Order: sequence, then C-alpha cells, then structure tokens
Amino acid sequence: MNRFLTYIFTALFLAGCAGSSKNYDWNSEYTNVPTGTPIQMQYGSYYSAQDSADTQHNIAVLLPLSGNAASAGREIRNGLELALLQHTLSNLHVNFYDTAANSSSAINTALAGNPEIIVGPLFSADAQILRTTKPGEMPAISFTSDANAVGDGVMTVALMPTNSIELIVREMFYDGVQDFIIMAPNTESGKIMAGTAKRAAEIYGPNVQGIFLYNERDNDNLKNIALNASMNTARTAAHKRARAVLSDILTKESLTGIEKSNMYYQLDKLSKSDTLGTLPYSAVLFLGSNDDTKTLGSFLRYYGADSRSVHFYGTAMLDGTDIVSDYTMMGTKYAALPEQNQTFVNLYQQTYDTQPSRLATFGYDAAHIAMGTVYSNKNPAAYLLDPSGYAGMDGIVRLKPNGDSERGLRILQVNGSGTPVVVRNAPENFINPIYNIEQRQISPAGEMSLQTRGINPNDFIKIPERYRSKYKSETYGINMTEVGQPKQQSITVITSDNEDAIVDEDYKPVKLESINKTLIDSVEINE
Repeated sequence: MNRFLTYIFTALFLAGCAGSSKNYDWNSEYTNVPTGTPIQMQYGSYYSAQDSADTQHNIAVLLPLSGNAASAGREIRNGLELALLQHTLSNLHVNFYDTAANSSSAINTALAGNPEIIVGPLFSADAQILRTTKPGEMPAISFTSDANAVGDGVMTVALMPTNSIELIVREMFYDGVQDFIIMAPNTESGKIMAGTAKRAAEIYGPNVQGIFLYNERDNDNLKNIALNASMNTARTAAHKRARAVLSDILTKESLTGIEKSNMYYQLDKLSKSDTLGTLPYSAVLFLGSNDDTKTLGSFLRYYGADSRSVHFYGTAMLDGTDIVSDYTMMGTKYAALPEQNQTFVNLYQQTYDTQPSRLATFGYDAAHIAMGTVYSNKNPAAYLLDPSGYAGMDGIVRLKPNGDSERGLRILQVNGSGTPVVVRNAPENFINPIYNIEQRQISPAGEMSLQTRGINPNDFIKIPERYRSKYKSETYGINMTEVGQPKQQSITVITSDNEDAIVDEDYKPVKLESINKTLIDSVEINE
C-alpha cells in the first residue's frame, strides 16, 4: 500500500488537460437523487433475467502489464480476476490491453472493440488520452488520483489526496489545534497538497503559521528545514542571552538573599535545556512520504520541538508503513483507509498466496462497479453516479460527475506498538456530506515564512525591576524568512527599543552532528 499511496500522492498532478469534444452531460443523472445505503459490491449476482441468451457484454481493461509498472498492473488484474471468478457470467467478455509500450495504441485497440465500459488506465497521462479519445457517453473507471485527468465519463476509484488532507485538518480542529505549520515536498503535487491544507484550514479554523517545502530524500535539506521550522538557532541564542543576563546580575549587581536564590534557581532550570521560548505553533502537518516524514520528525524533536507541546499529523501516505513502530513519531495522527475486508483478504491469499495490496482491492471494486453497470437496468451514468455510493473492500466510495471519487476514511494514531490505535472510525454512508474541497479548485501553495513574534529572553526570566532597563535583550528570530538551505549563518535580531536590525556574528549557530537514521526506501511506480 505504501508503494501505491506514495505514487498517487506524488506523481499524478499534471498541468491542465483538454476536455472531451463529445456532447454528453454526465451531470444530468446526479440531480435530485436521494442518498441512502451504499451498494454492497461483494454480494449478489449481476446477471439480469432480461438479457436474452445471445446478449453479449464487453468490458475492456487498460493496465500496464509489462515494463516498470507491471507489478502494479498485475495487482489490479488479480483483483479484477478474483471478482470475475466469483460470478458465473457466461455472456460477459473481458479483454485486457497492455498500456506499457504504447498507451495510445492500446486505447485505440480497446475502443475498436466497442466496449460498454472501460476499467483503467492507471496513469494520469493515459487517462487524459482516453478522455479525449473515447466517445463522450462511454464510461471508464480509472485508478488515477489526478483531478485534471478525469471527467467527461472518465472516473476514478483511487483515493483523492484532498480527502485525506481535509480529514486530518478537521481532526486537528477537533483536537483544539489553533496554529500549525505545513511540511510538503517541493514538487507540483506537494504544492497542491499544501494548497489543500491551507484551504482546509480556512474552512475548519486552525491558522497556518508557515509552509516549508523540502527536497524529497535529501537529508541535508530536510535537516535545514527542521532547523528553521524549530527556530533552534534563535531559541539557542535566546537561551544563551538569558543565562548571560542572570550570570551578570549575580556577579555584578547588589542583590538580596532572596533575589540571589531566585537567580540561581533560574540558572539551574536553564541548565536543563538548550533552548528558550515557545514555538508559534502546536502542530506539524506532514504531506510527504513515510521516510521523509520520519526524518523531518526526528530532526524536529532533536532541535527542540518536543512532543508535549508540538503534535504531529499526516495523511494516508503513512498508512501501512513502518511509522507505527517509530518511537520518535509517537502520538502522530493520520488519515487512513478502513481495514481491508477480511473475507476478501482470505480469498486473495488462498488464490494468489500473498497479501492483497490496496491496488488489488481497488481493482476488485472497479470490476464489481463495471459489472453492475453493464447488467443494470439503469443507464451507465445513473448507475455509476448513484450518490449512495458503494461499500467495497476498502470501505465506502462514490463516484462524482466530475470524475473524482470520495472515500470514507478513518483516523489512526501511532503508539509505538506496531499496531496503530483507531481514533475515529470511517463513516458507513454518505448521507451526511463528508468533504467540502475539490482538488481541481485548489491553487498550489508556495513557501510561507514562519509567522512569529520572535523570542525575547527577558520574557522568560525574572530579574529585579530596577535592572530591567540596564539588561535589555534583543528579540531573536522575529523574521523567520529562511527556508530550505540557510542563506546566512548569523542571527538577525531586532532590539527592543526599535533600533535598526543588526547581524551579530557572535551568534553563529554551532555546527551539529548529522543524525544517522536508517530509512527504508519508498518504492514508487514509474512508467
């Protein structure tokens, strides 16, 4: 599953696409239809008594069955075949077409057979080709999560990234999070996911205090991102200044016994930490892969974003990964698909002698939706776009007129045991609307400097009132403009009496040793 979700969240956002020139309204069957119980896809026969003995039905399947993505194609095909084997449909013909070598040729060959419905393709670019090539009324059930690639009868059963992100931001609201930062890959998909999180924050209330874009699988860049986000340099400088103020007052000023005792107590307390001050956020939302998320989390904890004051959140990209056993990520909440249907899991294992991935279950569900479409008394649009949706092997899913899908998700939490805790179960129907955000309406978000008032040491220590004007301190980190690779290794400070900003070379950050962390490389599907 990690392989699939890493792929769909990072490789399926392409800029723009041409719409179908066919005149067919896929919205016409979606109005004024009541929402009720989802259709159960695992049970029941799809054979219609109204079919005559010589009525033939034809489904075309477009998948990469060779090349670099062959393993993904085979997993989907396994799920499809398992669904077909469960039903005796002698008048149903299913033809597979390999999109690996030449997707346009495969699509044209499939369309020449005049199928009633198409299952696939997997990739965004192939879905765009199909969308502009097929007849407008012909439906297709693809596996892409790129909203720009679907529409005009091309739908998807994939998990849309917006679902996962909106749900976890809503969970942050439930947790009382008021301010958070976003950490996303510096890619087109990462920027769109950051834009989604920003839009979700506008809907549900938490404030975005900063957006940090990082280079994937680049540990040096990840370390610098965490260093900046944690305000470690500014907080360390503030800590150093606070100790210096207390020490100077103790050694240079006349103090009462009680005042001396208080100064020593504060110094002792400061000696137990390396930084001073609080962060301007209480949560971090990670929008990248499992490995990058773990690395960023480890660096953030190392640089002082402690688990008591800063909580971690993630998306469905963390589902099914080893993050559940990582003690650094203890307490992390993330959105996830429901647990796979155990009956399906057992049947799949008996048939293929391996555990099914989410690709297999998506393929299984797509096959049942396709069979339901060709054997239904309704027209294809009315059947496919039933607002009640379907109850499949990964919970509920429904298809929308614009081609997007909606899936019911749950919230899990890492507790270090290797088995996540279910915090919130997935919904069982769509009677109450689940989502408010559509991916195609989201604008990419760029980097956003950390919004902070900075750290003034005098706000965190108590000194005799008569010495306050003498021992004024600068405010450190008031303008956190640096993200990624630091452009300057000194600290910019603003004095408390509105003097000009200065760059003090005495406060260069101490070079820290790299954190060695063994990571499991994520496997991506590449064409």
